[in-house]
Amino acid sequence: MKYGYYPGCSLEKNAASYNMSTLAVAKPLGIEFQELEDWNCCGATEYMTLNRMAAYALITRNLALAEKQLTDGKQVAAPCSMCFLNMAKADHYLSEDATLAKNVNLALAAGDLHYTPGSVRARHLLEIMIEDIGVEAIASKVTKPLSGLKVAPYYGCLITRPGYLSKFDDYEYPTSLDKIMKGLGATVVDYPMKAHCCGGHMTQISQAVALELIRQLLQNAAEYEADIIVTLCPMCQLNLDAYQGDVNRFFKTKYHIPVLYFTQMMGLAFGFSAGELGIGKELVDARQALAKIGVQVPEAEPTKKKKPSKEELPMPRMPEES
Repeated sequence: MKYGYYPGCSLEKNAASYNMSTLAVAKPLGIEFQELEDWNCCGATEYMTLNRMAAYALITRNLALAEKQLTDGKQVAAPCSMCFLNMAKADHYLSEDATLAKNVNLALAAGDLHYTPGSVRARHLLEIMIEDIGVEAIASKVTKPLSGLKVAPYYGCLITRPGYLSKFDDYEYPTSLDKIMKGLGATVVDYPMKAHCCGGHMTQISQAVALELIRQLLQNAAEYEADIIVTLCPMCQLNLDAYQGDVNRFFKTKYHIPVLYFTQMMGLAFGFSAGELGIGKELVDARQALAKIGVQVPEAEPTKKKKPSKEELPMPRMPEES
């Protein structure tokens, strides 16, 4: 199976382990990725509120590259939930709004590009895993089952909502990630908040609100005795991992729940080492939890992921603030 591949900005930096583990598990599953040449940032969430036309042009440029470069199926896999949603949303609205499509293509023409709405299908990596590969095929590659590990699948709020173009899981009660984790041999924790929002960039806007949203998720996973939270979104992983210490200091709690990507768990079950999957770079140490399934995380960690400062994040500014 061959797909275009749009890693997005996060997978080249904070979520590099997501990229490593995605590429690692693709080979045994027979997945071939063709990374788009000269792709650009999708603009995440904020840009759309500042300049709708420019934001759609930025997102659609990646779809235009896919339309131009891909020759086999014209499907683009996006591991990041925000990247997936932005591309699916742009394709949806350009299909509905001829004026928007015309103006976006006028902008793209400056770069000798053009996008025909509906010509490229953006798909989240989880959708490809559950619909194209399937739980049975994934389970057939398991050599080291995750037996005895209590896993809390965390979907976040973007992967199934609002469901542009396709619907591969339930909007409010998704189960696809649960099924994959069960196929790997893990004990799945079915906790109520698995599709609630982590706050996104709220950590840069209102710390109290952001930490409360994160606390609710950690508390719910803890109430169901999860050993580990498994996610599919770089922003969700960043918030639950990097801000877990802040939550503990703010609320006087003692949460210690590692947060890993679902592709890292697939890789462990397929027999890859923790180092090959980028495990050990997260802030909340996963050693104790992974020891339950006999996984050893390398002791020597050359770099630990740092919590980003407000100055490091590319936050948008209103014109009068520039």
